[in-house]
Amino acid sequence: MEIFIDTANIDEIRQVNDWGILDGVTTNPSLVAKEKDKGKDFKTIVKEICEIVQGDVSAEVVAVKYEDILHEARILAKVHKNVVVKIPLLPDGLKAVKTLAKEGIRVNVTLCFSANQALLAAKAGAYIISPFVGRLDDIGQDGVELVEEIRQIYDNYDFKTKILFASVRHADHVKQAALIGADVATCPFKVIEQLYKHPLTDAGLKQFLDDWAKLGQQIK
Repeated sequence: MEIFIDTANIDEIRQVNDWGILDGVTTNPSLVAKEKDKGKDFKTIVKEICEIVQGDVSAEVVAVKYEDILHEARILAKVHKNVVVKIPLLPDGLKAVKTLAKEGIRVNVTLCFSANQALLAAKAGAYIISPFVGRLDDIGQDGVELVEEIRQIYDNYDFKTKILFASVRHADHVKQAALIGADVATCPFKVIEQLYKHPLTDAGLKQFLDDWAKLGQQIK
């Protein structure tokens, strides 16, 4: 399973990329707005991210009408070869996905909350579908079950659309994503940090170092 970071923060992206486990990045208008104080426009941020990460970088349109979506998508796709254009799941969005797929522009269909929506996105030619698991959990629905349903539907009909487990709230979500066969999990920085942390690891390391210090030796 690929691990993406869900952020527009360049420092966070650089740090996780340096660990050697980062496969890509997802951004959205809300995340970009958080970085606005850095004085960079959206395309500049996207290009900088693409120069750091050797993988897919999702950049979202803000238009909701077919022609406007196409216009913005084509601009974003030209920023860098790694750009995957994010388009919300609405009728004009699906129509745009079909057109862009024919042009060779990869699309991440976002704001997916049902298996039927995911089916339509795959039929339109989506490169990625993004079911928002955490947001469903927040309203008392089972977001993980949604991803399981999408996985079964896509496998039934051999759809090549990647399933991106989005709206990750905690480390257990990442484990669940891997167990049910999601292709990608995109996580906030704090969740990626949770993936490597365990109190027994910390305690074991402390014991090893304390015991080694008693020896008064160095590895040369």
